[in-house]
Amino acid sequence: MSDVQTRGPKNGTLMITGGGGLWDEFVELAGGEGTPIVAIPTAMDDEQLTKFIDDPKRVEEAKKNITILHTRDPEKANSEEFVQPIREARAIHFTGGRHWRLADAYLNTLAHQEFHNLLDRGGVIAGGSAGATIQGSYMVRGDTAGNHIMMGDHTEGLGFVQNVIFDQHLLQRNRHFDLIEVIEKYPHLLGVGLDVNTGIVVRGDEFEVVGEHRVAIYDYAHSTGHISA
Repeated sequence: MSDVQTRGPKNGTLMITGGGGLWDEFVELAGGEGTPIVAIPTAMDDEQLTKFIDDPKRVEEAKKNITILHTRDPEKANSEEFVQPIREARAIHFTGGRHWRLADAYLNTLAHQEFHNLLDRGGVIAGGSAGATIQGSYMVRGDTAGNHIMMGDHTEGLGFVQNVIFDQHLLQRNRHFDLIEVIEKYPHLLGVGLDVNTGIVVRGDEFEVVGEHRVAIYDYAHSTGHISA
């Protein structure tokens, strides 16, 4: 059995949710109203993205403290101009959608490094649904052919937590047992299943559960296929 361990960030805080709400809790973690926040909607498709950016409430929020940051071009994500808002932010929020879009745009770019730098200086990174799964080191449901494929053509996440898998919409979409095949193939990984309006707040190597429902833990080291909640 591997002695590889799951590791959270040395500094900063992560909020990882299975989808839905908890925005107010995120803002409080980030420092309250007025905190400079970067919202990254890149996981959305083009139609969703247009609605998100043009939403009147979002436009009004952007006048205050929220900067919407988006690209599908990794070269742009690798530029000094693009990452400047991240350097000035206290917190980042990744929206839902398809997390392979986030990987294609940001993985191993300057923006990716600045995400980690924000944590290093004590900032907060949050995300729900796709914005949750992207935060782990291994990414399930990342295949461009569909999110029913657990181990597909995109499996590398942004790695804010190492040696972990985050799955989402757990109970709502009857995904209770989907992570078992993954941890059987990769027994060094810890699986974490999150339902909607439910999440974990990660500080260092520990987390606490927040929200309305339960969190499922899939740990091969204790018992193959065992789920604790």
